[in-house]
Amino acid sequence: MRRENDYIDEEGLDLTDDTVLINRTAKVMKGGRRFGFSALVVVGDGRGVVGLGYGKAREVPPSIEKGKRDALKKLVRVPLKGTTVPHAIVAEFRSSKVKIMPAAPGTGIIAGAPVRKVLEAAGVRDVLTKALGSKNPMNLAKATFEGLRSMKTRREVAERRGVEI
Repeated sequence: MRRENDYIDEEGLDLTDDTVLINRTAKVMKGGRRFGFSALVVVGDGRGVVGLGYGKAREVPPSIEKGKRDALKKLVRVPLKGTTVPHAIVAEFRSSKVKIMPAAPGTGIIAGAPVRKVLEAAGVRDVLTKALGSKNPMNLAKATFEGLRSMKTRREVAERRGVEI
């Protein structure tokens, strides 16, 4: 699995951002309720680079902006095999699991909303997914990101094993 220093720089990339989730929280004070907002934002170039970030603020736009800034710090390169992923994987984040499987060209993205947004930002066009365990949208998005992050190409696996391909 990749670590912190595997993040890439955003220089020269044509990135788009999409809000995966907005949460509202309430804190009861003497004068009434005080609301806070958190946002989970995904950024990607649609060609194998994706990042996922989380931001919190008293209002929605600043929380989205903070999430976007956080996502830009956590950009990773995802190996793609044509328009799909190189291999099947089951990724976990807390109690959520996402099974990501390659699909034939023309299949499209068969996934729920949080998983779909992360895959679209990464540039995956044909994939099958199944959410297992908890269906919490934030944990599903993070599990998908971790799954994409831990994908390996055929060449990387061969080098690790010391095999010629």
